[in-house]
Amino acid sequence: MTAAVRGIRIFLTFAMMFKKIAEFDNRVSVYWTNRHFSAKTTKFLKFYVRLGDGYIWGVFALILFLHLGWDAFWPILAQAVVALVVALALYEGVKLSTRRPRPFAANPQIKAEVPPLDKYSFPSGHTMNNLAVASAVFSAVPQYGWVMILLPLTWGLLRVYFGVHWLTDIVCGFLLGVLSFAVAHVIWVLYSPAVLAAIGVGA
Repeated sequence: MTAAVRGIRIFLTFAMMFKKIAEFDNRVSVYWTNRHFSAKTTKFLKFYVRLGDGYIWGVFALILFLHLGWDAFWPILAQAVVALVVALALYEGVKLSTRRPRPFAANPQIKAEVPPLDKYSFPSGHTMNNLAVASAVFSAVPQYGWVMILLPLTWGLLRVYFGVHWLTDIVCGFLLGVLSFAVAHVIWVLYSPAVLAAIGVGA
């Protein structure tokens, strides 16, 4: 078998795999978006999912600051910022390279019930970016961080329900969020001692 033939077979295998994933995503989205809660519950869920736009992190930051004090709080804040920067950089690169249409744009059976942040769907930024920050907090203070881990997952699943993401956007957003934290953690471990020394704080 020549290299060209092997390459074609690999390409066709991946093409078939992505087609099956897209079909699965479509079935899930059509099913979920056509199942409805009561009007009051839907109104609350729409409010709740908008917290994933980032507003709630200010509240969490204040709670952590009040409970931990500045000396313990600011290294957590710094690591979370590094994780967010890594996540945003990776997010933009992946999103602009894949340009996956959102469910409501790809299927007329699906309606967007909450406003999307941008044109493309993959990966879920709400899941990825929030999870990167939450992972940084969880690694430092698990007793607070576990709540922050759960929030991005529920926001992501609700954004499938509201028609602005595919399920695999959420799954991959989760994985990329963890990856972003891992990269950020390595950066922090390598460079934080020098930064701390430069500003006169003991590591």
